[in-house]
Amino acid sequence: MLNNKIILITDALHFLGKTGSRVMTAEGATVYAQDEAFTDAATRAEFEADIPGTKALAEQDPTEIVDKIIATEGRIDVMINNDAFPALKASIDEADIGDFRRTVENLMVRGFHFAKEASKHMKKAGQGKILFISSAAPKNGIPNYSMYVAARGGTNALAQTLAKELGRYNIQVNALAPNFVESPDYFPKELLENEAAFKKITSQIPLGRLGTQEEAGDYLLFLASDKSNFITGQVLYFAGGWA
Repeated sequence: MLNNKIILITDALHFLGKTGSRVMTAEGATVYAQDEAFTDAATRAEFEADIPGTKALAEQDPTEIVDKIIATEGRIDVMINNDAFPALKASIDEADIGDFRRTVENLMVRGFHFAKEASKHMKKAGQGKILFISSAAPKNGIPNYSMYVAARGGTNALAQTLAKELGRYNIQVNALAPNFVESPDYFPKELLENEAAFKKITSQIPLGRLGTQEEAGDYLLFLASDKSNFITGQVLYFAGGWA
């Protein structure tokens, strides 16, 4: 499905990063992966050995990363903003403004920066895909998580707006919006092993269970492939019916 595609994915050690990298390289893509931990050479080597076909990047600045890929490959076919940051719990009167700024910076501003840099080259190529892996949380809202939900809502709106702006260049922009998907970033092992807590979590989900990484990976694979060429401007919920 992705033969010879050049793909960039961010926060590769978090959220859907490893799963996404694995399914896309298995389908023939070359995946460039960014993660804050990749400033360490051993961590980069471990990631590349674990997922053949990936190239872990030491660079962190979006402009430097995109420029490096363009210099090496000549193009970026798919830009995946897999932005991950803790969902900090706080009521509006107790929320720390610094925490809110950090949340928006990591979940919205950084993705905007990567999209800005990648879109320049996609315009010249006359094709491309920009995906934001965001959240279904803005659909219903979650009390005491306003910082996280607001940032994810901004990202979903960004995807819809960029789709209208970039459509004439044959660039598709969508947001994959999960919720209740197995991920240690949001559902640590000790939480899932707590029977009462797990029951409370899954009671909110019409399908009665968490989504798997494999299911999310298949959805991401479809959106990154040419099979989704007529889909753009969508916030595509993946939440077991919650959204």
